[in-house]
Amino acid sequence: MKKVLVVDDEKLIVKGIKFSLEQDEMEVVAAYNGEEALEYAKTQDFDIILLDVMLPGLSGFEVCQAIREFSDVPIIMLTAKGDDMDKILGLEYGADDYITKPFNILEVKARIKAIIRRNQKKAPAVAEPKQLVEGEMVIELDSRRVTIADKEINLTAKEFNILTLLLFHPNKVYSRDDLLREVWGSDALGDGRTVDVHVRRLREKIESNPGDPRYIQTKWGVGYYFKK
Repeated sequence: MKKVLVVDDEKLIVKGIKFSLEQDEMEVVAAYNGEEALEYAKTQDFDIILLDVMLPGLSGFEVCQAIREFSDVPIIMLTAKGDDMDKILGLEYGADDYITKPFNILEVKARIKAIIRRNQKKAPAVAEPKQLVEGEMVIELDSRRVTIADKEINLTAKEFNILTLLLFHPNKVYSRDDLLREVWGSDALGDGRTVDVHVRRLREKIESNPGDPRYIQTKWGVGYYFKK
């Protein structure tokens, strides 16, 4: 659900925008002056802000400029004037787009969706962790090195892949077929016994008591999972 901050001192306009956006399953927070808008922007995360230029207290330009000091959230300025200078100022203060009142709500929604889509494409990929830590176990993903209580554990490639797959998805049960597909490949040949043998060997290396494992658990009749 996308979250939108709508800022306008005309409550009927805010009410209309809020109703329309909620029909598209967006969450809408309303603010009616610049100070309130700035406080919301500082304390909550929004996907986009609709910001009127003419506000009591802080103007829309001042709010936009202040928000740009701590956030890159997309901002669409709303202006009742046809003056090009308002549009230019809005963009110079950091706005991403502008809409002139009176506006068609369908245009507003189209602009919002277009900017959110564009912003998502520009968003940097989330960095993958380089290390996984679970209790005394430390897994260095780049070097594929595993230590437990500072003692290095020598794992085969398949054993390492099984361990990291299960640890990346704790408490999720993987069937033997799932593990064959994920670790050995989609067209791998083998049966469940292949997985069982590798899991048994992995337990012998990482568990202090393989018969009563701490890390890799069996869901009888289903498969294996990493206990978190």
